[in-house]
This record gives sequence, C-alpha cells and structure tokens, in this order.
Amino acid sequence: MDERVDRRNFIGSLGVAATIAATAYVAAPRAAGAVAKPKGKIPDTPFKVGHMTFQSGPGAALGAPALKGHTLAADEINAEGGFLGSRKIVTIVADEAAGIDGNVKELRRMKLSEGIDWFTGVISAGDTVALAPVAEELEIPTIFTDGCTDHLFDVVVKKPKYVFRVTNILSSDAVSCMVAASRTWPNIKRIAHIHPDYNFGRVQFVHSKIAAEKLYPGSEIVSEGWPKLFAGDYTAHITKAIASKPDLLVTSLWGGDYVSFYKQALRFGMYDNMKVIANIGFGIEPGALGKDHPEGILAGAHANYHFTYPPGNEWPLNKQFVERYHKRWNEYPNYAAEGAYTTLYLLKYAIEKANDLLGTWPEPSQIITMLEGMVMATPAGYLYIRPEDHSGFKPTVVGFSKNVPEYPFPIWDPDRIIVQDVRNVSAPPDWPKPGEGHDDPSATYNWIKTTWPTRSI
Repeated sequence: MDERVDRRNFIGSLGVAATIAATAYVAAPRAAGAVAKPKGKIPDTPFKVGHMTFQSGPGAALGAPALKGHTLAADEINAEGGFLGSRKIVTIVADEAAGIDGNVKELRRMKLSEGIDWFTGVISAGDTVALAPVAEELEIPTIFTDGCTDHLFDVVVKKPKYVFRVTNILSSDAVSCMVAASRTWPNIKRIAHIHPDYNFGRVQFVHSKIAAEKLYPGSEIVSEGWPKLFAGDYTAHITKAIASKPDLLVTSLWGGDYVSFYKQALRFGMYDNMKVIANIGFGIEPGALGKDHPEGILAGAHANYHFTYPPGNEWPLNKQFVERYHKRWNEYPNYAAEGAYTTLYLLKYAIEKANDLLGTWPEPSQIITMLEGMVMATPAGYLYIRPEDHSGFKPTVVGFSKNVPEYPFPIWDPDRIIVQDVRNVSAPPDWPKPGEGHDDPSATYNWIKTTWPTRSI
C-alpha cells in the first residue's frame, strides 16, 4: 500500500524545473571544501534568533524535540563559522507554556529589548494566530516551525510579509488521514470523534467531517468528545465513544495527551471494537510510545515526517539527520525536531543565495525575497515555500502502526505507508478564503465541499 510520490515529480509539479532535484540546497552540514565563500564584507556580530517552544508542561512532549532540532542545526551551522562563515547563531529561548498573553509579551521583549534578528518555533496553533500579527506589526522576520492552523493565512494574516511557516497546514492532517482510511476501510458508516477543545482540535474535526461526507456518503457522526487541552483523564470520552458503537474513531489528541488516551483506551478494550485514526498520534517523540501501543491504527505524524520515512536507502539525508540527532540526544527525532532543524537551514540557504546575488550581507527584506518560492531538500523530503502565502508544503505521509524488533516502540509498517501529493488535499493558493464569497471554516474546507465528487457506493 506504499503509494509514494516520486520526489522529482513532486518538484516538477510545483512549476519548478525538475533539475532542482539535483541542485536543490540540502539541509545538512557540508564538508569544509564545499562551503561557499561569501561575497563582500560580512559583519561578525552574532545573529540573534528567538526560539519559542514548550519547555515545560505536557506540551514539552513536542516542544523539547523542537528545541533539540533547533540546537543541533545551530551548532552545525556555527561549526562552519555561522551564517556566511562569520555570523554565529545565538539563540534566545522562551517557554511557550507561558500562555498566549505571556508569549505575545515575550515576542515583543525579544524584539525591543534583545534585538533579535529572526524569530522561530511555536508549537500551538493558537499561539501562531496570536503572534503572527505582532510579528507583522513589529517587522520581525519569522518562520513558524509548527502551529499550522489554516486560520493563520486564511484569515489572520492573508498577505504575510514577514511571517513564514515550514509545515503542512492542519487540514491536510485530517484530510489525508481520511483519504487513506477510505482506501483501507471502505465500508465505514458510524464515526466517533475525540479532539482537544481548542483551535487545533476544531480544525481537525471540521476537515475530517467534510472529507468523510465525500468519502463515506451516508455515514453519520455518532459521538463527539471535546476534552480540554492537557486534561489527562479521557475515561468519560472513551466510554461515551464506545457506547455509540462506531465503526471508526477519529482523534487528534497529541503529545502526552495522546499517550494518556491510548493507554486508558486499552483498558476499556476500545481498539477491539472499532477502527482508529490518530491524526497526529505519531507526531510525538517516538520513544514516548510503548510496545503496548495498539497495532494497525492509522497514524499521522503531522502529515509529513516520521523518522523512518523517507527510508535511508532512498533518501540518505534523512538517515544522516536521524543518526546525528540520535548520537546527540540518544533519542529519535519527531516532526517538531525536523521542522526546527530544517528552519535554520532554510534561513541559511536564503542568506547565502541573497549574498551570492548582492555581494554583501542581505537585509531582512532581501532574505524574505529569497525564501518566497524556495525549494530545499530536507530530511522529510523536498520542502516548497509557496510564495502567495509563505506556507511550506511537502507530500503528506501517513501509515499504520506496527511493533518491530528493531525498536522498543511502534513505527509505521514499512509495507503500509500512504503518500499523497499535498495538492490533492489542500486548496490551491487562489481559492477564496473565508469571508470571500463563503463562510466555511477554511479555503480547503470550501474547496473540498465545492469540487470533490461524492464517492459512489
């Protein structure tokens, strides 16, 4: 069931010359002889990067790997002398657990008091929505490594100037999982949902719902559970779902919440009675899952990265990243680690490209111009930054959980990985946004509702 998107074809489909596959910048350290010599006089002042992610509380299940990925990339780049061999990265770290108001204040402090050159990080969808307008207001060049709600670029900042994001939008998690489910379990009639009760969970729910209406015509939602973020106890939601006798349960619980959920669900025999989709269940640091995790569930990893894919024999860049990360931290990277790692190399590539064209250290606006439309080879495959809205796109990848002897935790079954062109599950850039002729939750929701045929049964 491995329906892989050929990486060279993916690049060509984006309107970029297919030869980019051979020449695209690689997110990895380079041999000393391969380091490009910068042009012009380059300052040697530190390049200050503000990096915000969860360092405490349940959110650290994603935030801690993100900081590790950022740190690994910063150390590798600094080993070359820093950006353009001269400006070493100095990271100013903030704990995202401070909450939305505290995080907004911290971003302002980083810019006005610390004088950061660039801002990266952020796990929570709600935080990116709150921080993006501040970044635009204060002209803070920003690359969000997560927090990928559609609402950010659909509604909050429709024409971003300073803000970018490297990870697929949240709707693609829900939609790609539902497409994969329909190919695997075509006869679903009764669907239950359990999602965290905030922006992220609501986005996952509505896009799972609209996709199911097209892919499972005549199906019905028989139960909804909306636990508070980081609730910890999901017993009531699990028993409610079981009582509704669904054929399929869809959940977007993540991080430590997902671990607590699956362990509690096992006690009630939930996995014996229904199929299960965990939209980003495999987004957590892999070692956080145990051998008790059920096999055969459809597990997403924020739509594009699990450390076992792309496989090393096909994509050595991922093998090298996993080995370096594991050697440094004695654990395997998750999507948050890969996103933060890739972000600094994306910035490095843009700086080098601008310097090559300009012959001097580039201004932020010149770096931003280089980022727009950029293609880069990353551990997760090729990353494309869509110039219209500064969103990062990669093929979507989901798989089925399986325990294997090589690891003390489940991975994707190598024979049951489903890869799709992200354009098949996301609205094109010129599709009307909410408020532009429709009031649907997102451009992708409206695009699915308007253009997808209903599957015949």
